[in-house]
Amino acid sequence: MDPREHDNDTTAARWTVATVYADMWVDPDDDPRETDAEIVDERGTLLEGLRHYRLTVEMKCAGLDAEQMARRSVPPSTMSLLGLVRHLTEDERHFRRVMAGEEAPKLYRTEEDRDGDWNGAVADAGVVEDAWRQWRLEVERTDRFIAGVEDLGTWNAGFSDLGPEPGGKLQLRDVLAAHVNEYARHCGHADLLRERIDGRVGQ
Repeated sequence: MDPREHDNDTTAARWTVATVYADMWVDPDDDPRETDAEIVDERGTLLEGLRHYRLTVEMKCAGLDAEQMARRSVPPSTMSLLGLVRHLTEDERHFRRVMAGEEAPKLYRTEEDRDGDWNGAVADAGVVEDAWRQWRLEVERTDRFIAGVEDLGTWNAGFSDLGPEPGGKLQLRDVLAAHVNEYARHCGHADLLRERIDGRVGQ
């Protein structure tokens, strides 16, 4: 079952029941990140890592209200779980700009506010709902692009025979690995943010 098929309330209910360890969202045997799929190649490894960390982000945010989602870590940081979702949405769009050369302007960051993804993460239910909607939309678009490219050695759209455009000459494997690393790094932030909110450390 793909958690993106459900709204936030349903997802929260699914991931906030654990009987083995009180500080986890689900029992280890029910962890949606664990599958029986056999990983046999580089592509599978990268895509499985991305799937795993995307699910982790959703799990770390499960069951929180707008105030909790927008709650900042510690001064002077503006980081919050809501800001994290918005930030990762920008990263998904960046992936498509680099690899596909798509017209995908930034949603939250501006020249006037380069940290708009974090600064605009306010405690409002509508802002939270929109953040999740945008993130899922961008995830779907990224996945559609990846599914349409078989060769991980495919060069990014920003490189031509005349030389590298801004962003340099990159293969899909490079950009995909960086994308996985970005999610992994922010999952560490999400661990601390969630623990500060309600003591839950999850898994």
